[in-house]
Amino acid sequence: MLLATDLDGTFLGGTQENRHQLYQLIAAHPDIDLIFVTGRGVESVMPLLADPTIPRPDYIICDVGSTIVDGETLQPVVEVQSQVEELWPGESQIHQEVEHIRGLVRQDVPQERRCSYFCERDIVEKHKEELQAIADKLGCDVLYSSALYLDFLPKGVNKGSSLKSLIDHLGTNKEDVLVAGDTLNDLSMFSYDFKGVCVGESETGLLDATEQDARVYHASISGAGGILEAISHFGFLGEEGINAESRDLIEPGNSDLVIVYHRLPYEEYVEDGLMKQRPHKSPNGIIPTLAGFFEGGQKGAWVAWSIDDPALKEFTIHTEVDKEKYPNLVAARVPLSKEEVDIFYKRFSKEAFWPTLHTFWERATFEEEHWEVFCKVNRKFAERTAAEAAAGATVWIHDYNLWMVPAYLRELRPDLNIAFFHHTYFPSADVFNVLPWRKEIVGSLLQCDYIGFHIPRQSENFIDVAKGVMPFEVTQRSACAPRFLTYGCALGLDEMTTEIKLNDRYIRLGAHPVGLDLKRVDKVLAKPEVQERMTELRSELDGIKLVLSVERLDYTKGIPAKLQAFESMLQEHPELHGKVTLVTVCVPAAKEMTVYNELQSEIEQAVGRINGRYAQVGWTPVQFFFRTVPFDELVAYYSMADVMWITPLRDGLNLVAKEYVVTQGKTGGNGVLALSEFAGAAAEVKGAVLCNPHDPVEMGETCYFALSMHPDEAAGRLHEAYDVVSYYDIEYWGEEFLSSVAACAVRNGKGKKSGTVAAEVVA
Repeated sequence: MLLATDLDGTFLGGTQENRHQLYQLIAAHPDIDLIFVTGRGVESVMPLLADPTIPRPDYIICDVGSTIVDGETLQPVVEVQSQVEELWPGESQIHQEVEHIRGLVRQDVPQERRCSYFCERDIVEKHKEELQAIADKLGCDVLYSSALYLDFLPKGVNKGSSLKSLIDHLGTNKEDVLVAGDTLNDLSMFSYDFKGVCVGESETGLLDATEQDARVYHASISGAGGILEAISHFGFLGEEGINAESRDLIEPGNSDLVIVYHRLPYEEYVEDGLMKQRPHKSPNGIIPTLAGFFEGGQKGAWVAWSIDDPALKEFTIHTEVDKEKYPNLVAARVPLSKEEVDIFYKRFSKEAFWPTLHTFWERATFEEEHWEVFCKVNRKFAERTAAEAAAGATVWIHDYNLWMVPAYLRELRPDLNIAFFHHTYFPSADVFNVLPWRKEIVGSLLQCDYIGFHIPRQSENFIDVAKGVMPFEVTQRSACAPRFLTYGCALGLDEMTTEIKLNDRYIRLGAHPVGLDLKRVDKVLAKPEVQERMTELRSELDGIKLVLSVERLDYTKGIPAKLQAFESMLQEHPELHGKVTLVTVCVPAAKEMTVYNELQSEIEQAVGRINGRYAQVGWTPVQFFFRTVPFDELVAYYSMADVMWITPLRDGLNLVAKEYVVTQGKTGGNGVLALSEFAGAAAEVKGAVLCNPHDPVEMGETCYFALSMHPDEAAGRLHEAYDVVSYYDIEYWGEEFLSSVAACAVRNGKGKKSGTVAAEVVA
């Protein structure tokens, strides 16, 4: 069949359940041709194409029939469009003819081959003959509707005429066509002997005009539900067909909370052909925090990938995590081949998305084949998640490598309360928009009920990007102070958007900087071997001030610029020779990440140059460690560092800064945190000395200022920073986020389950 439908009030109207049923029906039947027929311009229809829950039309007839385009390419259907073009005199000619008529106000909406004005009825009555004469002179039709809208259109062109021409061009049998509308503006579609439906709550004028037409069905249900009624009434697809959408739905599982994360809550290894598990050797604070929500017996699932190794005897989807601590938590493993992981995560995510997110878009490489693998993997995650989640459950998805999961998940399980946390930096629109798939990504994220970022600036950047993809109403804004800096750093913001309304849904946004696991630092400091190492370092550094730098090998971290700044500082301040050492810990990237090889060489050359120029007997200016350093060792260095120098060119947050502050605070230190303005932590952690990492001179001056700071000022700054970091810890982050998600669920009238989860978290 071919469905030609009006949009507002018809295809986009009705209840969410009916819309979902109709859209799933179309998705389940690829042989159904879909045509949008609307008064909107193409630009106004484009946001719908970014909504992953709405089927993409095969063709679009816009501007009340004046524009006919292919639904995939948005290019004109030349054979039909050219007929309209021949009849159109041009908008400038029309405007010149009517501009002297006072009371005509041009509509500021995108449109082509159509001139539309706002006009009161008395103005139309007064100039009726003149307007008709102008239309006749230019070979146009002039229409007045709803006591407000005046339209000039190509002669004889309307929704129905263009639809008829397109159907003739396609060679479709009229018996296979169903047209749908709800206003008198749709009447022309019913004038060509097609089967039709006036959906429930249609305009009286349309109902009266079609009352005697046996081929037009008057539905009782509004919007999409009325179209479904008509499909059954006319016998399209048959009874089996009308229920086909149920084949794509996934039955609910029994998990009230589902965590969707790229890492499992344990490590895996293969032994004797079996996959076995053990605790993470060095888990980050997020994993135990997220697992902690299941300690009270909460039913839940943790969805993550696992390599489907051909050497394994079998692949098990469900495994226990820790029966004693989390009796009702299961790991739901998504089987991926090694090639899928390499493309989806190690190559595509890191070579296309990572550089773009961190504003290094010129380093990004975009491969359509990789995008297809990315989407395939995301769909696998969504399907596994849909199978685990109970009715109305909360699903918490983590980070950019799972961007497309919300789109697939909303389609499979519209009942779920979907939350997303973006762990990496989110750039401004002019950077993010270079991504070829930005509309699909934003359309997917807008399927969430709640979206969280580290700081307000990143959240507001997302809002700016989304504005260019889909229209929505901003319904709530909130002040950023006192939690976050406003004008005190490059990423500061005074006010952020915290709620938007998209169609009939509310989407909330929040700033939630990930906190630190304070207990982890306490445990390390309590170890005798760590205390012994601290004593050794204190002896080794006698008379030497320690500047510490800890980063992964990545161009976003700005390591070469920092080394240049340190070299300049030594040149400008010879009194520092023999008295200050920069210890740079650089954690290597995975072996497959060859993109960093050149950067590694550049760093090693810079270290060699500085040491070759300034080293003395008994003093090395730069100590460079290119390896993974155990957390215990790092804590010992944190406790001894006079200055923690963290200068990423762009960073979502930076937990190393917080680790330093907490270690100094717990050991009674008065070290100084010198931090890049472009690290997310700069907008939250007060007391740090901020610098611009793109200015080596300023970086060098900042480091010198931190080294020479009076102990009383340093102690005051550290106290201020410690107060923030120790209060807003990792547990605060998790509880605040889930509580915000639950409040959003209440706002949308959803999920008792999600409210229960949040209530338990808060308790």
